[in-house]
This record gives sequence, C-alpha cells and structure tokens, in this order.
Amino acid sequence: MTLYGVGLGPGDADLVTVRGRRVLEDADVVYSPGRLSRTVATEHVPSERIGDVDFPMTRDEDELRRAWRDAAAEIAPRARDGTVAFVTLGDPNVYSTFGHLRRTLEAFHPDVDVDVVPGVSAVTAFTTALGVEITAGSSVALHEAARGAAPTGPDRMVLFKVTDVPTTHEKLINAGYDVVYGRRLYMEQGETVVTDDPAELADRDYYTLAYAEKRDLEATPATARFEDAEHDAGTEAAVRTDGGRRPSVAERTDADATRHVVSMERAEGEACGDELPEGSR
Repeated sequence: MTLYGVGLGPGDADLVTVRGRRVLEDADVVYSPGRLSRTVATEHVPSERIGDVDFPMTRDEDELRRAWRDAAAEIAPRARDGTVAFVTLGDPNVYSTFGHLRRTLEAFHPDVDVDVVPGVSAVTAFTTALGVEITAGSSVALHEAARGAAPTGPDRMVLFKVTDVPTTHEKLINAGYDVVYGRRLYMEQGETVVTDDPAELADRDYYTLAYAEKRDLEATPATARFEDAEHDAGTEAAVRTDGGRRPSVAERTDADATRHVVSMERAEGEACGDELPEGSR
C-alpha cells in the first residue's frame, strides 16, 4: 500500500490541510516522531491509532542511521499491508525529519510506496503571525541560525531554530538589519511570543524564528502610495491639465514598475493557458 508523509502545519490543529486530515482519518496507523506532532495528530485520529518512534538527541551520524533504520524496519511492513502516515510539523520536505525516513526506506525497503501531503509551513505562516508582508518582486533567503549563528547578505531573511536570540540579534543589528522574532507560533504548547526585544527570548527554544530585513530598505508597491481621495482627484486633474508636463523621476519609476508587474502577470497567465483579451498584449 502506501506510506504518507503528512505535514501538520505550524502547530495549530485547525491548520492541517483537508487532504492531510483525510489521510490521517483513513490511515491504519499514524507514526509521530515527537510530542508536539503527536498532540496535533490526536486532534484528528484516536490516540490508540498513533504509534511512536524514538530518535536519540545526538549528532553522532552512525547512531542516527541506526535509529532511522530501526524506524524504517518498524514502519515498512505496516505500509506494505495497509495505509500508514508519518506526521511532522510544518511541511514534510522543509526542515523535516521525514526526509531521513524517506531515504532510509529507499535504501532498505524500496518496494514501499511513498506519497507526500504538503503542510502549511512556518516559512509562510510566520508572515501572518508577525504582521510581515513580502511584496511581489522581493527575494527572501531561508537559513538556520542555531547556537548564535547569524547569516547575513540578502536584504530579507527568515531564520529558523534561533536558539541563542541575544547573540544572533547583536550580530544582525551590527550588520544593518531590523529584526522581529516569533516563538512557538500557532502552537498550543508553550507561550507564543512575537517581539523585537531579544531580552524577552533570552532562554533557548528550538521553535524560535526571526525575520530580518535590511534597515531603510525601500519597498514601494503601487498601492503603498494611496493618499486621501481629494488629493488623488486633485493630482489626477493636474496631470490631465498640465499642458504636457514631463513626469518626475519618481512618477516614471512607479509607472515602469507597474508596467513590469502587469507584463509579468500577463506572461504568467499565458504560461498557465489563460486567454488574454484582444489588445492587451
């Protein structure tokens, strides 16, 4: 049959996808690699259908390989005879333990079919929790930042596993970034914290992320320039009656940016098979 890797989302049981919930409800057994993922899974399946697999907290690669080989040996026979799910927080293919299981099955149990059910990842969910908008055309880099690490370079970064917030914060501030942190976002276990003050997160917690953006970074999407209706109307009238006034550099830049976004949207639409109205090319 099939082993499903199911992403449970960032921690709130309501953020499990519809497909993920259906797989969990139909699975003969649901394996959970940790307490937090088990807590979310039990919101959708009875606890008696949940199996646990234990992994040592170690960096010893030989020991980890033995643990995953044992886990695969436990899971593979059940997946051959029925439907099995292995759950992880977030998405199974983004900073997830599921990759270890998939590779181990490929090596020792290649006859087991594997299917992945995507989950809402903190990579995207953090924007809502932190009140951050990543506008069209922006680039964002994704890094781990355990033990005080602070990767720098890109204008915008999402940092995961920020276990030493004060040290990471100092490095990022000195490198010219503004930083906001989120801890245990969407999780019922532990206190959810959103702050730009590193002192509030001095204790170490694996489930801490940061969004870092270069200071004074300009982002001016067209809709960021709305003003009151009277001023807009007056400006429009002035442009219509100025006798051919040459637009300012800022106006030309905005117009070029708008045309670029529109052309990108048209190209994406055509690539997806959309029919464009006559005269819109």
